[in-house]
Amino acid sequence: MKSFVVGKNDAGRRLDKFIKQVMPTLPSSLMYRYIRTKHIKVNRKKAEISTKLTEGDVVEAWISDEFFVDVKPKYEFLSAPTALDIVYEDENIILVDKKQGVLVHPDDKEYRDTLIGRIQHYLYDKGEFNPDAENGFGPALANRIDRGTGGIVIAAKNAESLRILCDKIKEREIDKQYLAVVHGTPAKKEATLEGFLEKNESKNKVYLKSTREGDALSIKTRYRVLATKNNLSLIEVDLLTGRTHQIRAHMASIGHPLLGDGKYGKLAADKKLGFTRQALYSYKLTFNFTADGGILEYLNGKTFTVKRVWFAEELFGFKG
Repeated sequence: MKSFVVGKNDAGRRLDKFIKQVMPTLPSSLMYRYIRTKHIKVNRKKAEISTKLTEGDVVEAWISDEFFVDVKPKYEFLSAPTALDIVYEDENIILVDKKQGVLVHPDDKEYRDTLIGRIQHYLYDKGEFNPDAENGFGPALANRIDRGTGGIVIAAKNAESLRILCDKIKEREIDKQYLAVVHGTPAKKEATLEGFLEKNESKNKVYLKSTREGDALSIKTRYRVLATKNNLSLIEVDLLTGRTHQIRAHMASIGHPLLGDGKYGKLAADKKLGFTRQALYSYKLTFNFTADGGILEYLNGKTFTVKRVWFAEELFGFKG
């Protein structure tokens, strides 16, 4: 027999999901049978497959020792550097200024040096994240930013914070503002652009349409011109909807592509000017809860801004 104490990050997890996490070698068919036949209990009582666990519950498994073999996992995040530009940190969350070129999550080409890897390594070194003491949860990102875009990314240190953050992002109760440099000067100094966005998965590119067709999604982008110089404009952008490549494609559709944008802009010409990265940065974030924020309510009304946006400072002397 072996027992497992449910920690706070596993609170709310279904019993079967918990068992699969702590006993990965136990076949599902046997697990379901053992739960039905009371070989697996919760707090010494019979439980259902769908039982939701709470912090402090004790899960007992009266089964063969062969399924308790400890397999020491290799933690890939320890291969990631710990260099982070931290905007804000407390016991529940960490806001990181992701630099352009850094991938947020592993993909088929890069799985070591990612933002989530750096964050987990950083918290591991601080003693705030111990995978051996967790039954499944690890610090996780609540939002993501394209590799070529820089800016604030939110990471949750515990499961409850992650749940709240994901809900607030879904309900659009966390406002994000971007800085960008576009070619030319928009006719209107401030405007809200609307349209429909269609994504081409094979080309990893989106297309703007004036009317809804097929699976196209509605988009709204509000911009404000902050400064103009040398046929370039520094703009601040509010995403009223959050779609793939929305800012880049929307500004290009009105004749003002982003500086350094290789997909929707004039990269060949921009390279001659020394700009090889798209001038787009998620530089400001505001927690604007309209409903209770639970353990994160203390963040409501707070705004966080990155220290420096390289292109805004270099081209326009803008310091936020």
